[in-house]
Amino acid sequence: MSHNGKTPVDFWFDPLCPWAWMTSRWMLEVEKVRDVEVRWHVMSLAVLNEDKLDELPEEYRDMLENKAWGPVRVVVAAQQEHGDEVVGKLYTALGTRFHNEGMGPVREAVVAALKDVGLPTSLADFADKGTYDAQLRASHKEGIEKVGQEVGTPVIAVPGSDGEQIAFFGPVVTPAPKGEEAARLWDGTLMVASIPGFYEIKRTRTQGPIFD
Repeated sequence: MSHNGKTPVDFWFDPLCPWAWMTSRWMLEVEKVRDVEVRWHVMSLAVLNEDKLDELPEEYRDMLENKAWGPVRVVVAAQQEHGDEVVGKLYTALGTRFHNEGMGPVREAVVAALKDVGLPTSLADFADKGTYDAQLRASHKEGIEKVGQEVGTPVIAVPGSDGEQIAFFGPVVTPAPKGEEAARLWDGTLMVASIPGFYEIKRTRTQGPIFD
């Protein structure tokens, strides 16, 4: 339990990933219907794939090299300079601009998101700087070590049967469940986490992310 008596859920995201965005919106719904508190952390698709760029399709490789570093660097800079409490708010502002409004990870979207949450727009300059890359990599490493390298974003860590956290990639879901449906998915996540040998349920995705 956290200091306020709520169940902590650790969530690692890359703000560029639409599927992580879907899952994060579900977790915000879960906070409304279950006694949980999400703790937000960054991971990086660029870091995750940096050793296998030659194996990736050209379009995806271009995205990782030219678009993926900036947003996550800005989030880490905001965290380092303004505290952990700004991470979730900035993620929501960035994701709304990137995904729901379809702006993508352009500087204008980043600056607007910073304004939305009352942070200095000068933080956008960190998109092109490696000032806090060590902290970015440390956060990424913490999340990915809980699940292994053969996953992506998001990663969530929830309580297991013995009180220790169990981490998963996902759940991957669209659109983000709300209300009682969000609660049922959360309860199911806790259920599978309580089985020590449980690892994976998966099926082929037949539709893309549905943004509200």
